[in-house]
Amino acid sequence: MSPKKKNFIVQAAILSVAGILVRIIGLLYRNPLNAAITDVGYGYYQSAYAIYAMILLISSYSIPTAVSKVISAKLALKEYKNAHRIFHVSLIYVVIVGGIAALITFIFAPVLIDRPGAVLALRVLAPTIFFSGILGVFRGYFQAYNTMVQTSISQIIEQIFNAVASIAAAYALIAAFASSNTNSISKYGAAGGAAGTGIGVLAGLLFMVLVYMLNRRIILKKVYRDKTRKLDSYKDIFIVIFSMVTPVILSTFIYNISTALDMTIFFKIAEQMPHMTKNLADIQYGVFSGKYMILINVPVAIASALSSAVIPTVSSRFALEDYEGASQKVGQALHFTMLIAIPSAIGLAVLAYPIMELLFPSKDTLALAADMLTTGSISVIFYSMSTVSNGILQGIGKVTIPVRNAFIALVIHVIALVAMLEYTDWGIYSLMLATILYSFLMCILNGISVRHHLQYRHDFGKLIIRPFIAAIVMGSAAFLTFYSIDTLIHSAKLALFPAIIVALPVYFVAIIKTGGINEEELLNFPKGATLLRISKRMHLL
Repeated sequence: MSPKKKNFIVQAAILSVAGILVRIIGLLYRNPLNAAITDVGYGYYQSAYAIYAMILLISSYSIPTAVSKVISAKLALKEYKNAHRIFHVSLIYVVIVGGIAALITFIFAPVLIDRPGAVLALRVLAPTIFFSGILGVFRGYFQAYNTMVQTSISQIIEQIFNAVASIAAAYALIAAFASSNTNSISKYGAAGGAAGTGIGVLAGLLFMVLVYMLNRRIILKKVYRDKTRKLDSYKDIFIVIFSMVTPVILSTFIYNISTALDMTIFFKIAEQMPHMTKNLADIQYGVFSGKYMILINVPVAIASALSSAVIPTVSSRFALEDYEGASQKVGQALHFTMLIAIPSAIGLAVLAYPIMELLFPSKDTLALAADMLTTGSISVIFYSMSTVSNGILQGIGKVTIPVRNAFIALVIHVIALVAMLEYTDWGIYSLMLATILYSFLMCILNGISVRHHLQYRHDFGKLIIRPFIAAIVMGSAAFLTFYSIDTLIHSAKLALFPAIIVALPVYFVAIIKTGGINEEELLNFPKGATLLRISKRMHLL
Protein backbone atom coordinates (compact mmCIF):
# COMPACT_ATOMS: atom_id res chain seq x y z
CA MET A 1 0.00 0.00 0.00
CA SER A 2 1.37 3.39 -0.92
CA PRO A 3 0.08 6.91 -0.74
CA LYS A 4 0.29 7.26 -4.47
CA LYS A 5 -1.91 9.75 -6.25
CA LYS A 6 -5.50 8.61 -6.35
CA ASN A 7 -8.60 10.27 -7.75
CA PHE A 8 -10.42 11.37 -4.60
CA ILE A 9 -13.68 11.76 -6.54
CA VAL A 10 -13.57 8.04 -7.40
CA GLN A 11 -12.79 7.29 -3.73
CA ALA A 12 -15.76 9.41 -2.69
CA ALA A 13 -17.97 7.52 -5.15
CA ILE A 14 -16.88 4.21 -3.59
CA LEU A 15 -17.72 5.51 -0.11
CA SER A 16 -21.06 6.89 -1.38
CA VAL A 17 -22.11 3.51 -2.81
CA ALA A 18 -21.20 1.86 0.48
CA GLY A 19 -23.19 4.47 2.40
CA ILE A 20 -26.28 3.91 0.24
CA LEU A 21 -26.00 0.12 0.63
CA VAL A 22 -25.66 0.50 4.39
CA ARG A 23 -28.82 2.64 4.49
CA ILE A 24 -30.75 0.10 2.40
CA ILE A 25 -29.68 -2.78 4.66
CA GLY A 26 -30.64 -0.66 7.67
CA LEU A 27 -34.13 -0.08 6.29
CA LEU A 28 -34.60 -3.77 5.45
CA TYR A 29 -33.84 -5.21 8.90
CA ARG A 30 -35.72 -2.65 11.02
CA ASN A 31 -39.18 -4.13 10.38
CA PRO A 32 -38.23 -7.77 11.23
CA LEU A 33 -36.44 -6.53 14.36
CA ASN A 34 -39.47 -4.49 15.39
CA ALA A 35 -41.71 -7.53 14.87
CA ALA A 36 -39.40 -9.68 17.01
CA ILE A 37 -39.05 -7.36 19.98
CA THR A 38 -42.49 -5.59 19.89
CA ASP A 39 -43.09 -1.85 19.65
CA VAL A 40 -42.23 -1.40 23.33
CA GLY A 41 -38.96 -3.28 22.90
CA TYR A 42 -38.11 -1.20 19.85
CA GLY A 43 -38.73 1.90 21.94
CA TYR A 44 -36.29 0.53 24.56
CA TYR A 45 -33.74 -0.18 21.85
CA GLN A 46 -34.07 3.31 20.33
CA SER A 47 -33.77 4.97 23.74
CA ALA A 48 -30.62 3.00 24.59
CA TYR A 49 -29.17 3.65 21.14
CA ALA A 50 -29.74 7.42 21.49
CA ILE A 51 -27.68 7.50 24.72
CA TYR A 52 -25.03 5.23 23.18
CA ALA A 53 -24.78 7.49 20.08
CA MET A 54 -24.32 10.60 22.24
CA ILE A 55 -21.54 9.01 24.33
CA LEU A 56 -19.90 7.68 21.16
CA LEU A 57 -20.05 11.21 19.71
CA ILE A 58 -18.21 12.62 22.72
CA SER A 59 -15.63 9.82 23.01
CA SER A 60 -14.56 8.75 19.52
CA TYR A 61 -16.96 9.81 16.73
CA SER A 62 -14.49 12.27 15.18
CA ILE A 63 -11.45 9.98 15.40
CA PRO A 64 -11.45 8.90 11.70
CA THR A 65 -11.44 12.55 10.56
CA ALA A 66 -8.64 13.53 12.95
CA VAL A 67 -6.46 10.50 12.15
CA SER A 68 -7.00 10.90 8.40
CA LYS A 69 -6.11 14.60 8.46
CA VAL A 70 -2.98 14.36 10.64
CA ILE A 71 -1.50 11.21 9.08
CA SER A 72 -2.11 12.34 5.47
CA ALA A 73 -0.06 15.49 6.17
CA LYS A 74 2.86 13.34 7.39
CA LEU A 75 2.59 10.96 4.42
CA ALA A 76 2.75 13.92 2.04
CA LEU A 77 6.08 14.88 3.65
CA LYS A 78 7.19 11.21 3.51
CA GLU A 79 7.51 11.18 7.30
CA TYR A 80 6.48 7.54 7.63
CA LYS A 81 7.88 7.14 11.16
CA ASN A 82 5.82 10.07 12.43
CA ALA A 83 2.74 8.80 10.56
CA HIS A 84 3.08 5.41 12.27
CA ARG A 85 3.63 7.10 15.63
CA ILE A 86 0.39 9.02 15.16
CA PHE A 87 -1.37 5.72 14.40
CA HIS A 88 -0.05 4.19 17.65
CA VAL A 89 -0.90 7.27 19.74
CA SER A 90 -4.40 7.35 18.24
CA LEU A 91 -4.93 3.74 19.29
CA ILE A 92 -3.76 4.54 22.82
CA TYR A 93 -6.06 7.59 22.87
CA VAL A 94 -9.19 5.64 21.91
CA VAL A 95 -8.34 2.72 24.22
CA ILE A 96 -8.16 5.14 27.17
CA VAL A 97 -11.06 7.43 26.24
CA GLY A 98 -13.24 4.67 24.78
CA GLY A 99 -12.51 2.39 27.73
CA ILE A 100 -13.49 5.06 30.27
CA ALA A 101 -16.64 5.95 28.29
CA ALA A 102 -17.63 2.26 28.04
CA LEU A 103 -17.14 1.72 31.80
CA ILE A 104 -19.13 4.84 32.70
CA THR A 105 -21.94 3.75 30.38
CA PHE A 106 -22.06 0.25 31.84
CA ILE A 107 -21.89 1.27 35.49
CA PHE A 108 -24.18 4.30 35.33
CA ALA A 109 -26.69 2.96 32.77
CA PRO A 110 -29.62 3.19 35.25
CA VAL A 111 -28.77 6.89 35.79
CA LEU A 112 -28.16 7.71 32.12
CA ILE A 113 -31.50 6.35 30.90
CA ASP A 114 -34.90 6.89 32.54
CA ARG A 115 -36.57 3.75 31.13
CA PRO A 116 -35.79 0.68 33.30
CA GLY A 117 -36.53 -1.69 30.43
CA ALA A 118 -33.77 -0.07 28.33
CA VAL A 119 -30.99 -0.33 30.95
CA LEU A 120 -29.93 -3.84 29.88
CA ALA A 121 -29.78 -2.78 26.21
CA LEU A 122 -27.57 0.21 27.11
CA ARG A 123 -25.23 -2.03 29.12
CA VAL A 124 -24.98 -4.43 26.19
CA LEU A 125 -24.06 -1.46 23.97
CA ALA A 126 -21.36 -0.20 26.38
CA PRO A 127 -18.46 -2.38 25.04
CA THR A 128 -19.35 -1.27 21.49
CA ILE A 129 -18.21 2.27 22.41
CA PHE A 130 -14.73 0.87 23.12
CA PHE A 131 -14.49 -1.15 19.91
CA SER A 132 -15.97 1.66 17.76
CA GLY A 133 -13.08 3.96 18.69
CA ILE A 134 -10.48 1.39 17.61
CA LEU A 135 -12.39 0.75 14.39
CA GLY A 136 -12.41 4.51 13.75
CA VAL A 137 -8.61 4.71 14.04
CA PHE A 138 -8.11 1.96 11.45
CA ARG A 139 -10.59 3.58 9.08
CA GLY A 140 -8.95 6.98 9.44
CA TYR A 141 -5.50 5.44 8.91
CA PHE A 142 -6.41 3.92 5.55
CA GLN A 143 -8.33 7.04 4.50
CA ALA A 144 -5.08 8.97 5.01
CA TYR A 145 -3.68 6.91 2.12
CA ASN A 146 -6.47 8.31 -0.08
CA THR A 147 -8.26 4.98 -0.32
CA MET A 148 -11.85 4.54 0.81
CA VAL A 149 -12.16 0.90 -0.29
CA GLN A 150 -11.27 -0.60 3.09
CA THR A 151 -13.60 1.75 4.97
CA SER A 152 -16.42 1.08 2.50
CA ILE A 153 -16.14 -2.70 2.70
CA SER A 154 -15.89 -2.60 6.50
CA GLN A 155 -19.06 -0.47 6.69
CA ILE A 156 -20.98 -2.97 4.56
CA ILE A 157 -19.66 -5.93 6.58
CA GLU A 158 -20.55 -4.12 9.81
CA GLN A 159 -24.12 -3.47 8.68
CA ILE A 160 -24.70 -7.00 7.33
CA PHE A 161 -23.53 -8.58 10.60
CA ASN A 162 -25.52 -5.99 12.53
CA ALA A 163 -28.73 -6.83 10.63
CA VAL A 164 -28.41 -10.62 10.93
CA ALA A 165 -27.08 -10.66 14.50
CA SER A 166 -29.67 -8.14 15.81
CA ILE A 167 -32.60 -10.31 14.75
CA ALA A 168 -30.92 -13.61 15.72
CA ALA A 169 -29.75 -12.33 19.12
CA ALA A 170 -33.17 -10.83 19.86
CA TYR A 171 -34.91 -14.16 19.28
CA ALA A 172 -32.16 -16.04 21.17
CA LEU A 173 -32.29 -13.83 24.29
CA ILE A 174 -36.08 -13.84 24.34
CA ALA A 175 -36.11 -17.65 24.12
CA ALA A 176 -33.40 -18.06 26.78
CA PHE A 177 -34.33 -15.47 29.41
CA ALA A 178 -37.72 -13.85 28.78
CA SER A 179 -40.89 -14.96 30.50
CA SER A 180 -44.30 -14.72 28.88
CA ASN A 181 -44.56 -11.22 30.32
CA THR A 182 -44.62 -8.55 27.56
CA ASN A 183 -42.18 -6.30 29.43
CA SER A 184 -39.71 -9.17 29.78
CA ILE A 185 -39.88 -9.96 26.06
CA SER A 186 -39.36 -6.28 25.21
CA LYS A 187 -36.40 -5.93 27.61
CA TYR A 188 -34.46 -8.95 26.36
CA GLY A 189 -35.45 -8.35 22.77
CA ALA A 190 -34.03 -4.81 22.95
CA ALA A 191 -30.83 -6.21 24.49
CA GLY A 192 -30.57 -8.67 21.57
CA GLY A 193 -30.91 -5.81 19.08
CA ALA A 194 -28.16 -3.95 20.95
CA ALA A 195 -25.94 -7.05 20.86
CA GLY A 196 -26.28 -7.07 17.07
CA THR A 197 -24.86 -3.54 16.91
CA GLY A 198 -21.81 -4.67 18.86
CA ILE A 199 -21.32 -7.80 16.74
CA GLY A 200 -21.47 -5.64 13.61
CA VAL A 201 -18.77 -3.28 14.93
CA LEU A 202 -16.58 -6.25 15.91
CA ALA A 203 -16.95 -7.75 12.42
CA GLY A 204 -15.95 -4.44 10.82
CA LEU A 205 -12.99 -4.14 13.21
CA LEU A 206 -11.75 -7.69 12.50
CA PHE A 207 -11.86 -6.93 8.77
CA MET A 208 -9.82 -3.72 9.20
CA VAL A 209 -7.26 -5.50 11.43
CA LEU A 210 -6.92 -8.22 8.75
CA VAL A 211 -6.36 -5.58 6.06
CA TYR A 212 -3.74 -3.90 8.24
CA MET A 213 -1.91 -7.17 8.87
CA LEU A 214 -1.84 -7.91 5.13
CA ASN A 215 -0.28 -4.49 4.52
CA ARG A 216 1.89 -4.39 7.65
CA ARG A 217 5.10 -5.55 5.94
CA ILE A 218 4.86 -2.83 3.29
CA ILE A 219 4.00 -0.17 5.89
CA LEU A 220 6.90 -1.11 8.19
CA LYS A 221 9.33 -1.24 5.27
CA LYS A 222 8.59 2.45 4.61
CA VAL A 223 8.94 3.22 8.32
CA TYR A 224 12.36 1.55 8.56
CA ARG A 225 13.62 3.31 5.41
CA ASP A 226 12.43 6.72 6.62
CA LYS A 227 15.43 8.96 7.41
CA THR A 228 13.38 11.60 9.23
CA ARG A 229 15.48 12.90 12.11
CA LYS A 230 12.84 14.97 13.88
CA LEU A 231 10.38 12.62 15.51
CA ASP A 232 7.21 14.09 16.98
CA SER A 233 6.92 13.46 20.71
CA TYR A 234 4.00 11.41 21.98
CA LYS A 235 2.90 14.41 24.04
CA ASP A 236 2.78 16.66 20.96
CA ILE A 237 0.85 14.04 18.98
CA PHE A 238 -1.69 13.68 21.81
CA ILE A 239 -2.18 17.46 21.80
CA VAL A 240 -2.66 17.52 18.00
CA ILE A 241 -5.16 14.64 18.07
CA PHE A 242 -7.10 16.26 20.91
CA SER A 243 -7.11 19.66 19.19
CA MET A 244 -8.50 18.04 16.03
CA VAL A 245 -11.10 15.89 17.78
CA THR A 246 -12.60 18.56 20.04
CA PRO A 247 -13.81 21.04 17.37
CA VAL A 248 -15.35 18.24 15.29
CA ILE A 249 -17.20 17.03 18.40
CA LEU A 250 -18.43 20.58 19.05
CA SER A 251 -19.64 21.14 15.47
CA THR A 252 -21.41 17.76 15.44
CA PHE A 253 -22.90 18.53 18.85
CA ILE A 254 -24.26 21.87 17.56
CA TYR A 255 -25.83 20.08 14.59
CA ASN A 256 -27.44 17.48 16.86
CA ILE A 257 -28.59 20.03 19.41
CA SER A 258 -30.26 22.01 16.61
CA THR A 259 -32.51 19.00 15.91
CA ALA A 260 -33.46 18.73 19.60
CA LEU A 261 -34.04 22.50 19.82
CA ASP A 262 -36.22 22.51 16.71
CA MET A 263 -38.39 19.72 18.10
CA THR A 264 -38.75 21.40 21.50
CA ILE A 265 -39.54 24.84 20.07
CA PHE A 266 -42.02 23.48 17.53
CA PHE A 267 -44.03 21.46 20.06
CA LYS A 268 -43.97 24.19 22.71
CA ILE A 269 -45.31 26.88 20.37
CA ALA A 270 -47.57 24.53 18.38
CA GLU A 271 -49.52 23.72 21.55
CA GLN A 272 -50.61 27.36 21.75
CA MET A 273 -51.69 27.63 18.10
CA PRO A 274 -55.39 27.73 17.26
CA HIS A 275 -56.58 24.68 15.29
CA MET A 276 -53.40 22.76 16.24
CA THR A 277 -53.94 19.72 18.43
CA LYS A 278 -51.17 17.67 20.05
CA ASN A 279 -51.99 14.79 17.73
CA LEU A 280 -51.76 17.01 14.63
CA ALA A 281 -48.43 18.45 15.82
CA ASP A 282 -47.08 14.90 16.31
CA ILE A 283 -48.21 13.94 12.80
CA GLN A 284 -46.71 17.04 11.17
CA TYR A 285 -43.38 16.67 12.96
CA GLY A 286 -43.32 12.98 12.02
CA VAL A 287 -43.69 13.93 8.34
CA PHE A 288 -40.90 16.50 8.64
CA SER A 289 -38.37 14.32 10.48
CA GLY A 290 -39.37 10.85 9.31
CA LYS A 291 -40.05 11.55 5.62
CA TYR A 292 -38.79 14.92 4.40
CA MET A 293 -35.44 14.91 6.24
CA ILE A 294 -34.78 11.23 5.48
CA LEU A 295 -35.09 11.83 1.73
CA ILE A 296 -33.11 15.07 1.85
CA ASN A 297 -30.25 13.24 3.57
CA VAL A 298 -29.89 10.58 0.84
CA PRO A 299 -28.14 12.81 -1.75
CA VAL A 300 -26.38 14.69 1.07
CA ALA A 301 -24.73 11.35 1.96
CA ILE A 302 -22.76 11.64 -1.29
CA ALA A 303 -21.46 15.04 -0.15
CA SER A 304 -20.55 13.49 3.21
CA ALA A 305 -18.50 10.80 1.43
CA LEU A 306 -16.81 13.47 -0.68
CA SER A 307 -16.02 15.41 2.50
CA SER A 308 -14.27 12.35 3.98
CA ALA A 309 -12.34 11.83 0.74
CA VAL A 310 -11.26 15.45 0.33
CA ILE A 311 -9.79 15.86 3.85
CA PRO A 312 -6.58 13.80 3.31
CA THR A 313 -6.19 15.14 -0.25
CA VAL A 314 -6.34 18.82 0.73
CA SER A 315 -4.39 18.19 3.94
CA SER A 316 -1.46 16.61 2.06
CA ARG A 317 -1.36 19.48 -0.48
CA PHE A 318 -1.43 22.00 2.34
CA ALA A 319 1.39 20.21 4.18
CA LEU A 320 3.52 20.49 1.03
CA GLU A 321 2.60 24.21 0.81
CA ASP A 322 1.08 23.48 -2.58
CA TYR A 323 -1.71 26.02 -2.13
CA GLU A 324 -2.51 26.15 -5.83
CA GLY A 325 -2.90 22.36 -5.88
CA ALA A 326 -5.09 22.52 -2.77
CA SER A 327 -7.33 25.14 -4.43
CA GLN A 328 -7.58 22.95 -7.52
CA LYS A 329 -8.76 19.99 -5.44
CA VAL A 330 -11.25 22.25 -3.65
CA GLY A 331 -12.62 23.33 -7.03
CA GLN A 332 -12.96 19.71 -8.17
CA ALA A 333 -14.74 18.71 -4.95
CA LEU A 334 -17.24 21.57 -5.06
CA HIS A 335 -17.86 21.13 -8.79
CA PHE A 336 -18.54 17.40 -8.41
CA THR A 337 -20.81 18.11 -5.43
CA MET A 338 -22.95 20.56 -7.39
CA LEU A 339 -23.12 18.24 -10.41
CA ILE A 340 -24.85 15.73 -8.11
CA ALA A 341 -26.69 17.97 -5.62
CA ILE A 342 -28.45 20.32 -8.07
CA PRO A 343 -30.10 17.61 -10.24
CA SER A 344 -30.93 15.66 -7.06
CA ALA A 345 -32.77 18.70 -5.67
CA ILE A 346 -34.64 19.30 -8.95
CA GLY A 347 -35.47 15.59 -9.30
CA LEU A 348 -36.87 15.36 -5.76
CA ALA A 349 -38.93 18.51 -6.38
CA VAL A 350 -40.58 17.47 -9.67
CA LEU A 351 -41.13 13.81 -8.68
CA ALA A 352 -41.95 14.45 -5.02
CA TYR A 353 -45.46 12.97 -5.10
CA PRO A 354 -44.65 9.58 -6.72
CA ILE A 355 -41.48 9.24 -4.61
CA MET A 356 -43.44 9.82 -1.40
CA GLU A 357 -46.27 7.55 -2.56
CA LEU A 358 -43.78 4.74 -3.24
CA LEU A 359 -41.80 5.03 0.00
CA PHE A 360 -44.39 6.37 2.46
CA PRO A 361 -47.83 5.49 1.04
CA SER A 362 -49.91 6.78 3.98
CA LYS A 363 -52.77 8.67 2.31
CA ASP A 364 -53.41 10.92 5.31
CA THR A 365 -50.00 12.60 5.11
CA LEU A 366 -49.03 12.01 1.47
CA ALA A 367 -50.00 15.49 0.24
CA LEU A 368 -48.14 17.22 3.10
CA ALA A 369 -45.02 15.09 2.65
CA ALA A 370 -44.95 15.62 -1.13
CA ASP A 371 -45.54 19.37 -0.82
CA MET A 372 -42.79 19.66 1.77
CA LEU A 373 -40.34 17.79 -0.45
CA THR A 374 -41.24 19.90 -3.48
CA THR A 375 -40.74 23.22 -1.70
CA GLY A 376 -37.86 22.17 0.54
CA SER A 377 -35.63 20.12 -1.76
CA ILE A 378 -33.36 23.15 -2.32
CA SER A 379 -31.78 22.40 1.06
CA VAL A 380 -30.02 19.44 -0.63
CA ILE A 381 -27.83 21.97 -2.46
CA PHE A 382 -27.00 24.01 0.64
CA TYR A 383 -26.37 21.02 2.92
CA SER A 384 -24.18 19.34 0.29
CA MET A 385 -22.08 22.45 -0.24
CA SER A 386 -21.68 23.13 3.49
CA THR A 387 -20.77 19.48 4.20
CA VAL A 388 -17.95 19.49 1.65
CA SER A 389 -16.71 22.93 2.72
CA ASN A 390 -16.60 21.61 6.31
CA GLY A 391 -14.25 18.86 5.11
CA ILE A 392 -12.12 21.37 3.20
CA LEU A 393 -11.69 23.61 6.27
CA GLN A 394 -10.81 20.60 8.42
CA GLY A 395 -8.33 19.48 5.76
CA ILE A 396 -6.40 22.77 5.94
CA GLY A 397 -6.38 22.69 9.73
CA LYS A 398 -9.06 25.36 10.30
CA VAL A 399 -11.13 23.02 12.46
CA THR A 400 -12.58 25.70 14.75
CA ILE A 401 -14.09 27.75 11.92
CA PRO A 402 -16.95 25.31 11.12
CA VAL A 403 -17.81 25.35 14.86
CA ARG A 404 -18.07 29.15 14.84
CA ASN A 405 -20.07 29.14 11.61
CA ALA A 406 -22.43 26.44 12.91
CA PHE A 407 -23.06 28.42 16.10
CA ILE A 408 -23.83 31.65 14.19
CA ALA A 409 -26.15 29.78 11.82
CA LEU A 410 -27.88 28.06 14.76
CA VAL A 411 -28.60 31.33 16.59
CA ILE A 412 -30.12 32.95 13.47
CA HIS A 413 -32.00 29.73 12.69
CA VAL A 414 -33.62 29.60 16.14
CA ILE A 415 -34.62 33.28 16.04
CA ALA A 416 -36.18 32.83 12.59
CA LEU A 417 -37.99 29.65 13.64
CA VAL A 418 -39.53 31.25 16.73
CA ALA A 419 -40.57 34.33 14.71
CA MET A 420 -42.24 32.25 11.97
CA LEU A 421 -44.06 30.02 14.45
CA GLU A 422 -45.25 32.98 16.56
CA TYR A 423 -46.22 35.43 13.83
CA THR A 424 -47.34 33.28 10.89
CA ASP A 425 -49.73 30.37 10.42
CA TRP A 426 -47.20 28.30 8.44
CA GLY A 427 -46.99 25.58 11.09
CA ILE A 428 -44.56 22.79 10.19
CA TYR A 429 -43.48 24.73 7.09
CA SER A 430 -41.82 27.19 9.49
CA LEU A 431 -39.54 24.37 10.62
CA MET A 432 -38.78 23.42 7.02
CA LEU A 433 -37.96 27.05 6.08
CA ALA A 434 -35.80 27.51 9.17
CA THR A 435 -33.89 24.33 8.24
CA ILE A 436 -33.31 25.68 4.74
CA LEU A 437 -32.09 28.95 6.27
CA TYR A 438 -29.66 27.08 8.54
CA SER A 439 -28.19 25.10 5.65
CA PHE A 440 -27.97 28.26 3.50
CA LEU A 441 -26.13 30.18 6.23
CA MET A 442 -23.68 27.31 6.77
CA CYS A 443 -23.10 27.19 3.02
CA ILE A 444 -22.40 30.95 2.80
CA LEU A 445 -20.28 31.21 5.97
CA ASN A 446 -18.15 28.17 5.11
CA GLY A 447 -17.79 29.41 1.53
CA ILE A 448 -16.49 32.78 2.75
CA SER A 449 -14.03 31.00 5.05
CA VAL A 450 -12.73 28.73 2.28
CA ARG A 451 -12.35 31.71 -0.04
CA HIS A 452 -10.43 33.66 2.63
CA HIS A 453 -8.02 30.93 3.72
CA LEU A 454 -7.33 29.33 0.32
CA GLN A 455 -7.77 32.36 -1.93
CA TYR A 456 -10.21 30.20 -3.87
CA ARG A 457 -12.67 31.83 -6.29
CA HIS A 458 -15.82 30.15 -7.59
CA ASP A 459 -16.54 29.98 -11.29
CA PHE A 460 -20.20 30.68 -10.50
CA GLY A 461 -21.40 29.95 -14.01
CA LYS A 462 -19.80 26.52 -14.14
CA LEU A 463 -20.45 25.69 -10.49
CA ILE A 464 -24.11 26.71 -10.27
CA ILE A 465 -25.70 28.19 -13.43
CA ARG A 466 -24.85 25.50 -16.00
CA PRO A 467 -25.69 22.52 -13.76
CA PHE A 468 -28.94 24.29 -12.83
CA ILE A 469 -29.90 24.80 -16.50
CA ALA A 470 -29.08 21.14 -17.26
CA ALA A 471 -31.08 20.03 -14.19
CA ILE A 472 -34.11 22.08 -15.31
CA VAL A 473 -33.98 20.35 -18.72
CA MET A 474 -33.67 17.00 -16.94
CA GLY A 475 -36.53 17.80 -14.54
CA SER A 476 -38.80 18.86 -17.40
CA ALA A 477 -38.12 15.63 -19.30
CA ALA A 478 -38.68 13.55 -16.14
CA PHE A 479 -41.95 15.29 -15.31
CA LEU A 480 -43.31 15.04 -18.86
CA THR A 481 -42.42 11.34 -18.98
CA PHE A 482 -44.05 10.72 -15.61
CA TYR A 483 -47.19 12.72 -16.47
CA SER A 484 -47.62 11.04 -19.86
CA ILE A 485 -47.28 7.49 -18.52
CA ASP A 486 -49.36 8.20 -15.42
CA THR A 487 -52.14 9.58 -17.65
CA LEU A 488 -52.12 6.35 -19.67
CA ILE A 489 -51.87 3.74 -16.90
CA HIS A 490 -53.09 5.74 -13.85
CA SER A 491 -50.27 4.49 -11.63
CA ALA A 492 -47.87 7.05 -10.19
CA LYS A 493 -45.66 4.29 -8.76
CA LEU A 494 -45.18 2.56 -12.12
CA ALA A 495 -44.70 5.87 -13.96
CA LEU A 496 -41.90 6.90 -11.59
CA PHE A 497 -39.25 4.47 -12.83
CA PRO A 498 -39.44 5.35 -16.55
CA ALA A 499 -39.21 9.02 -15.53
CA ILE A 500 -35.98 8.35 -13.62
CA ILE A 501 -34.58 6.26 -16.48
CA VAL A 502 -35.23 9.13 -18.92
CA ALA A 503 -33.80 11.74 -16.53
CA LEU A 504 -30.30 10.26 -16.31
CA PRO A 505 -29.25 10.38 -19.99
CA VAL A 506 -31.03 13.72 -20.51
CA TYR A 507 -28.97 15.28 -17.70
CA PHE A 508 -25.77 13.71 -19.06
CA VAL A 509 -26.37 15.25 -22.49
CA ALA A 510 -27.55 18.60 -21.09
CA ILE A 511 -24.60 19.07 -18.71
CA ILE A 512 -22.12 18.47 -21.52
CA LYS A 513 -23.97 20.67 -24.02
CA THR A 514 -24.23 23.56 -21.54
CA GLY A 515 -20.48 23.37 -20.89
CA GLY A 516 -20.97 22.28 -17.30
CA ILE A 517 -18.28 19.64 -17.70
CA ASN A 518 -15.38 19.22 -20.10
CA GLU A 519 -13.35 16.27 -21.35
CA GLU A 520 -10.68 16.45 -18.64
CA GLU A 521 -13.25 16.73 -15.84
CA LEU A 522 -15.26 13.84 -17.23
CA LEU A 523 -12.19 11.61 -17.01
CA ASN A 524 -12.02 12.24 -13.25
CA PHE A 525 -15.44 10.66 -12.77
CA PRO A 526 -15.88 6.98 -11.88
CA LYS A 527 -15.75 5.10 -15.22
CA GLY A 528 -14.68 8.42 -16.73
CA ALA A 529 -12.97 6.82 -19.75
CA THR A 530 -16.18 4.93 -20.59
CA LEU A 531 -18.29 8.07 -20.20
CA LEU A 532 -15.90 10.00 -22.43
CA ARG A 533 -16.02 7.28 -25.08
CA ILE A 534 -19.84 7.31 -25.04
CA SER A 535 -20.02 11.10 -25.25
CA LYS A 536 -17.66 11.14 -28.24
CA ARG A 537 -19.66 8.46 -30.04
CA MET A 538 -22.74 10.59 -29.49
CA HIS A 539 -20.79 13.63 -30.80
CA LEU A 540 -21.37 15.50 -27.54
CA LEU A 541 -17.67 16.37 -27.20
